[in-house]
Amino acid sequence: MSRPDTDLLQSLSAEHSQRLKDLMDRALLEFIQPNSASQFAQHAPELAKFRETIAHVDSNDNIEFLRSFRESVPTTDYEPYRPYMAKFFATDCNESDVKNLFAPGLPYYIAVSSTTSGKPAKTFPIYRLAPSRLHHPLYLSLPPSEGSTLSPSSLGVWRVLKMCCEDGQISKMLPMCSVSVGLLRMQKNWDVEHDMDRLDLWVPGKTDPYAISLVKSYRAFFVLNALFALVDRRVTTIRFLFASLFVNFLQYVEDEWTLLIDCIEKGIIPDLENIDHVRETLEKHFTPNPLRAAELREIGPPGIQGWAVRVWPDLKRFIGITGGSAAASVPKVTNVLGPSVFMYSPSYGSSECFIGEPYFNGDPNTDYKVLPIDGVIEYLDVNEPSERVLSAWELVTGGHYEPVLTTRNGLWRYRLGDVVSVKGFAPDDGLPVINYLHRRNGSLGLAYGSTCTESQLTNAIVSASKRWIGQIIDFTVVADDRATPVTYGYFVEIGGEIGKDAKMAKQQTFEDLISNDEYRITFWAGTARKPTIRLVERGTFREYRKQKCEKTNVSTAQVKVPIVLSDATFKEWFLQKVIMEL
Repeated sequence: MSRPDTDLLQSLSAEHSQRLKDLMDRALLEFIQPNSASQFAQHAPELAKFRETIAHVDSNDNIEFLRSFRESVPTTDYEPYRPYMAKFFATDCNESDVKNLFAPGLPYYIAVSSTTSGKPAKTFPIYRLAPSRLHHPLYLSLPPSEGSTLSPSSLGVWRVLKMCCEDGQISKMLPMCSVSVGLLRMQKNWDVEHDMDRLDLWVPGKTDPYAISLVKSYRAFFVLNALFALVDRRVTTIRFLFASLFVNFLQYVEDEWTLLIDCIEKGIIPDLENIDHVRETLEKHFTPNPLRAAELREIGPPGIQGWAVRVWPDLKRFIGITGGSAAASVPKVTNVLGPSVFMYSPSYGSSECFIGEPYFNGDPNTDYKVLPIDGVIEYLDVNEPSERVLSAWELVTGGHYEPVLTTRNGLWRYRLGDVVSVKGFAPDDGLPVINYLHRRNGSLGLAYGSTCTESQLTNAIVSASKRWIGQIIDFTVVADDRATPVTYGYFVEIGGEIGKDAKMAKQQTFEDLISNDEYRITFWAGTARKPTIRLVERGTFREYRKQKCEKTNVSTAQVKVPIVLSDATFKEWFLQKVIMEL
């Protein structure tokens, strides 16, 4: 579908700058004034200068309070917060020890990062949103839809943390889970203590009954979601956190097609692993539908262009992240959806903070308008060594920046580690519109010192696959040390036939990567070599997600394939899946 031309401002007028500054000042005060009384703000060494400064400031002088913040609060990483987070994991966690720890009161849940990098997960307390903010579009996981929405949601938690009163009685139970799971629980007011009491629930407008969200088996979760989605002809919206997860879903539909259609015809729940606790409930929700089964048999499994709109004739939109590591899945997704389905991203953010919503006057798949709703975003210019923190009104269109977060949940000038580019400024309020590029430290530093960014590595293989290899499903990059010097080694999974000139992909990938100055210099100096491309068997990346999910206990919706894979064990696992080298 055609999109409107962008209306972005390339620079800010004095009026827009002042309006933006006023907006940011109000939002920043909303976060830091209450959070300045937290345990962290009162005792963390990183905020000692800030505490000293505001001690001499009139408590009603907002201008001086903001100046104190901007002049005396340094940028932070995760380390200052770690000893405070450890209080939640104490054997006997007293409520008084963690109350007002980072923000007023007690958190609603503990968010767990995705562990995509292979490093230990980070945890962050997330406090209950004000009722007026709870259904803000930035947080809205399921936008209003006229028909049904296919949006598999897991309520799985890593563990449940118990807090006690002074008398030793349990006062609160905190779920540790992904941000998407925690936000859904918060919006629906679903506490973990009564998960099993809601088994018969079916949220209106969703294809999947509540019970499926309690299924932990990766395969069973997707197969059951496919079963209930296929039988529902009224789907108008498909939503997956990542486009690549929708491709996983489609692979299960294709592999289990005969089973799924037979079950729909007969009204039975298939024999799947680890679903005994929900089987009886699901059986009550599922009845025979031979007419729908016959219709689906005639359509056939995924494969043809526009398959999704044949299965769901009223399908209008697909919501899912299509940038970063998910970019490789876009050709497959667009082929299955067909040209009539409107695609856009849900939002841009992280476990630490929701940052921006899609900007619909540009490309809503890649353009995000930064909103000061969950936090105020400042910036570091990645090309400047001074690391001076910049405010939104100081940004330059085309510049590359690392977001710095001060959040409602108690982070102070926290460095996110992403790199974004500024596309322009919204004409109504001057807020920056950005594109996500890559992780700042996500490149693969090879022995010869060349570092191509994640976005360069992604763009090169997606382009080469589209032209030479075939329809790419997913990929990752490792250090290929089979010869010297070490080089970029791609593992790629494709769907369908391999292109007859697939071996040309290696040269095109090389030509794209050599646009990186460091790589070009080292290559011509003889200390670098061309990248390698190895194809892996069908279903490899689906199995990777399954193993990662089971190994780390993260939500099924949260597992991402890293663009750069550093885990030596998984590297060896991928090597066993290779079927061809180009």
